[in-house]
Amino acid sequence: MKVLMFSTDKSVLEKDSLAQKRLVEYGTLAEKLFIVVLSKKKNNNQPVAISQNTTVCSAWFWSAWNSGKKFKNQNIDLITSQDPFETGLIGYLAACRLKAKLQLQIHTDFLSPYFIKGSFKNRIRVWLAKFLLPKADSIRVVSQRIKRSLLTIQQFNNITISVLPIFVDVQKIQSAPVTVDLHKKYPQFDFIILMASRLTREKNISLAITAMSKVVKTNSKVGLIIIGDGPEKDGLQLATINSQLSTSIIFELWTDSLASYYKTADAFLNSSNYEGYGRTLIEAASAGCPIITTNVGVVGLARRSLGEGGEAINKDNSLVVPVGDAAALAASMMKLIENKSLRQALSLKVKDAVANLGNKEAYLEKYKQSWQV
Repeated sequence: MKVLMFSTDKSVLEKDSLAQKRLVEYGTLAEKLFIVVLSKKKNNNQPVAISQNTTVCSAWFWSAWNSGKKFKNQNIDLITSQDPFETGLIGYLAACRLKAKLQLQIHTDFLSPYFIKGSFKNRIRVWLAKFLLPKADSIRVVSQRIKRSLLTIQQFNNITISVLPIFVDVQKIQSAPVTVDLHKKYPQFDFIILMASRLTREKNISLAITAMSKVVKTNSKVGLIIIGDGPEKDGLQLATINSQLSTSIIFELWTDSLASYYKTADAFLNSSNYEGYGRTLIEAASAGCPIITTNVGVVGLARRSLGEGGEAINKDNSLVVPVGDAAALAASMMKLIENKSLRQALSLKVKDAVANLGNKEAYLEKYKQSWQV
């Protein structure tokens, strides 16, 4: 099978990046895997081989539809686009030209009301997704939450929807040595809460800052460490200063080596408005870090069948609060801070919940099956 993939992940172009390594593994599942990373700039690059049968290039977004001509002689069997929005449109046009099957992937909960409220662009994307998805030969989603949302729309009921979460190497995280001890790095804190996230509007980091302002009033030695970068960083740092939390909240740059952070933090916090999946939640769970999270992505209200891509994180093993509720978030933070036995119980439960998610060979086989349309 020859597969053409459209993506917006620029890190795919970076040598030895995690994204590039992941796609090299996907390339082993096909005779040929061609990856086109869409760019907003007119800087089309020649394809570069990143493995024996995997090539990657970038293409100016508005000329990428012409990929049909470039790959016309490659006998493409399947086109897979990593969202049902811009890359989905390019994939659809290319599939029509190349007479190939079309798979659309969904990595975000675009039917969440918070997604639609996010921007005018998101409203256009929702309309575009509803137009494109019925034209796909198959749909891959990363959580049961997204599948359930799709099935509420009648026009999607006759399309094959496979649930394939994002792979997390649970065993690798569990066996990783501790190279950074947060309590040694920040000895001024008795209790450390960790966040690892892109600093974007939908992650709603400001909610965590508001909750922290309530917590430190009675627990001055609680620290919040935020790992990440993004367009909201300057505004969030200013909000931290204005809330007089500069000594309680510390921003660090993103790192791909987070295992030590998960293992030495006292709790992991997620405050997102919406998520498609929530990879960092699974990573934190793998390390046995107690979790406080809004009800998004892979989070469920009760334990479900993980074999069907069910919710590994739920109210049985984590503290789950409503989206946007700063008071509930602060109350859950206080609950964990004050109850060591609860922290220990949740640590064991959440680690057990993800214990069977780390078989890469099985995952790659399921990924290959998702291409068989």
